[in-house]
Order: sequence, then structure tokens, then C-alpha cells
Amino acid sequence: MPTTSPSSVRTSRKVVWASFVGTALESYDFYVFAYFAAFFIGPLFFEPLGVFGGALAGFLSIAIAFVVRPIGAIIFGHLGDRLGRRGTLIVTITLMGIATGLIGVLPTYDSVGWLAAVLLIILRIAQGLSLGGEWGGAILLATEHSEEGKRGFYAAIPQLGSPVGSILSATLFIVMTLTVSTEDMVAWGWRIPFLTAIPLLAVSLYLRWSIEETPVFKQIDEKGLKPRLPLLEVFRAQPLALLVAVGAALLGIGSYSLMNTYTINYGTSALGFSFQDLLVATTIGGLLQLITIPLFGAWANRIGSARVVAIGAIGTLIVTFPMYFLLQFATFPILVATMIIGGILPTLSWAALGGLMNDLFEHRFGYSALSFAYSIAATLTAFVPTITLLLAQATDTAWWHPGIVLAVLSILTLVSAIAAARMRRPSAL
Repeated sequence: MPTTSPSSVRTSRKVVWASFVGTALESYDFYVFAYFAAFFIGPLFFEPLGVFGGALAGFLSIAIAFVVRPIGAIIFGHLGDRLGRRGTLIVTITLMGIATGLIGVLPTYDSVGWLAAVLLIILRIAQGLSLGGEWGGAILLATEHSEEGKRGFYAAIPQLGSPVGSILSATLFIVMTLTVSTEDMVAWGWRIPFLTAIPLLAVSLYLRWSIEETPVFKQIDEKGLKPRLPLLEVFRAQPLALLVAVGAALLGIGSYSLMNTYTINYGTSALGFSFQDLLVATTIGGLLQLITIPLFGAWANRIGSARVVAIGAIGTLIVTFPMYFLLQFATFPILVATMIIGGILPTLSWAALGGLMNDLFEHRFGYSALSFAYSIAATLTAFVPTITLLLAQATDTAWWHPGIVLAVLSILTLVSAIAAARMRRPSAL
């Protein structure tokens, strides 16, 4: 890594902003669609399927993006390792922004029939492909420009994009439902969240266009080290590291699906909380992540990213069952405490994840390795709410049933983090 100088410090900070804003936009676009699918997709695009069929189609439209995400990781990982990090990330953010904006101008079933649903699915696939190539590139963009000794911190900053995107999309959705009538929301209001992606895209493109290619990739290019087929090279040279990376990512990604998707449904249907209480509690947890993620990233600089991931997994495992036991008492303070504790401890594993993965792989195929490992973990954890729901049915909604899932995620991540800490680091360029 080049020696740090005042100019490179300024460059690093500019780059980390470009990484953060881009991942925030990607997350915002993705979450906007999730809220949209829950309320509007069925009646607007799948009307003949009825209430249940429309709702099912809406949830399947969410799932399809996770299915194609590994494909996006392969495509953009290849481009990132062959053509460069900066240019590839410009493509991924453009694809996401345009696809999201176009959803806002789609005709509905009433206008063009089933063509509307087909166009919606095509744009949703584009979103999934884009997301598959965004995370790994954003981590590399930040870390490969980072100052010496601060790689763990810089790898944590793009992780802020997920809570920021979630908070922004939830806030916009709440404001619109409070200020726009139901009739107007169905008629035209649902389009506004998607159209806001266009100006946000302009900001992200400006930031990413104004930075240079990473010093690490420049060295790879100059020395002729670019692999012809990067992902195949990952499987050939570091298959165990790839498996470890997937396992290390499970808690950080899966806990969000459990706490913010399943627990909201569980809290309203089984525990008697109101949707507003749950939304406030999750928003408080998201706001706290804006503070804890950078702090945990700074801690990773001191003790190592793998150790921070492991500590997060141990802490989560310890509080899992007491947390869900106390939640049965159904008081708002306990709910907020659950969302905070159940959010902060896994956030240790989330904040340090990028640094852990960055330490595992050789730079020459880093884009492919990070993107593919993350997308596989994301695809696997997409089934966490479904698995937890099935477990609830099998146990007659026993208080401990979500704890089983969270404990399994914690154990898998803990074992993977310990393995990552003991693995030999790849040689520098």
C-alpha cells in the first residue's frame, strides 16, 4: 500500500464518502421496493390474482432480486477485477438508479395488462444484478484507498449505507402515508419514492466520477496480475477462504432479516405490539447504528476485523434467549431494549465484515471474491424469515423459536470468524 501523505488522506476521505453514498442509495432503492411490494404491487400489477395471489406475487418479486444477486456478483466481480473498481461501481450505481427511477414511470395492469408485470420483473432483476456487484466493490474502493492502519475503519463506513437507506426509505414512506390520501397513493403517490432515485443517482455519480482508480488495482494492472477468469481463480486458489467468508457474513446479514422483517410480523401478530411501536423501535436501533458502526470499525483497526466479528457473534449468542424471553412481557421499553441490544451486538459482526473479507483474499481477484461470498450469504439469509415462521408453526409459537435461528447464525459466524483470524493472510502486491 502506498505511503500515506496529506493528499492521499484527503483522497481516502473523499473515496469513503463515495463508497458510503453509493451503498446508501443502493439500500434506499432496495428498501423502497420492499415497502412498495408490501402494499401496492398486488393491486397495481397483479390485479387478476386477487388479494392473496397479488401479495404472494409481490413477495416473490422481492425474492427474485436475491436469486439473481449472485449472478450480478459474478458479472460485476469479473468486470471489477478485469477493468477496475471505479468504472464498475459507476455501472452498478447507474443500473440501480435508472431501474428504480423507471419503476416510478411504469404503466399499471389497468393500462397495459400483464406487460406491466413483465416490465416490473425485468427492472427488479436489474436491481438485483446491480446489488450483487455493489457491496464488494464499495468495500474495495474504500480499503484500497485507505490510510495505513485504518483499513478496518474504512471498511466499516460503506456498512452505514444499509441503515441509512433503511431509515430514509421508512421515513419517506411514513411521511407520504401521513400526508397523501390512500386514493392518491394508489393513483400516483407510490411513484414518488422511486422517482427520488434519479436526483440521488446524480449525486452518487458525481462522487464516484470525481475519484481515481484505486492504487491497488493500478499496481495489479501494471504488473500484469489480472486473472483472466477471476472467480474461477478464487475457487482454485482460496476455496476455504470463500467458505469462511460466507459463514462470517451470515449473522450480520441474517440478523437484520430476523429483527427487521420477521420480528415486526411476530410482534404484531403474536405479542400484541402495534406496528407503530415496532417501527419506532427499529428506527431507534437503526439510528444507533450510525454511531456504533464507525466505532466498531475503529475498534477493528486496533484488534483486527475477525476478532470484532467473533465478539459480536459471542455477544449475540449470549443474549439471544434472554432477549426473546423478556420480549414476551410485551412492554414498549422492553421492545426498544430488544431492538437495541439485538441490533447492536450483531452490528459488531456487520461493521467488521468488510475488513474481515478484505483481509482474507488476494487483491487480484478481490472484487469477485467479496461480491460472490457476500451475495451467497445474502441469498441464504433471505430465507431466514420463512424458516423462522415455519419453526414458529412447528413449536406452536414457543417464545424461544426466533432464538434458535439467531443462535445458529451466531455459531456459524463465530466459527467462521475464528477460522478467518487463524488463516494466513495473502501476500501483498
